[in-house]
Amino acid sequence: MNNYKDLNNVKEVIENYIKGTYEADISLLKNVFHEKARMSGYLGDELIIGGPEPFYEDLKSHPSMKENKDKYVPIITYIDVTGNIASATLYETGFFGNLCIEDHFHLIKSENEEWKIISKVFSVIA
Repeated sequence: MNNYKDLNNVKEVIENYIKGTYEADISLLKNVFHEKARMSGYLGDELIIGGPEPFYEDLKSHPSMKENKDKYVPIITYIDVTGNIASATLYETGFFGNLCIEDHFHLIKSENEEWKIISKVFSVIA
């Protein structure tokens, strides 16, 4: 059964992910990911398997979407919480101008009751 406090906390983690991504705020992003998080997915036909570090490096390598004034539109399309685990889906358009991306997140509640992203799979759609 979903707990509204946990639902709101999971939503807040995803909203911080969105903010960190849009602003290229690496310290905020590192705060939402678990230290052992995995991040895998497709950039076109290229399969990437690993952790979030390449994502951080990519965001740092050029001006942020905020600086570029990109028309970035993130929409949380799904959140579900079961006990100490959760899932969320994020659909992003205008990612660095013209990309559409779908992200699927798994989150866990840590020992200190904080929700963290433990895995993200993604696919560039357009």
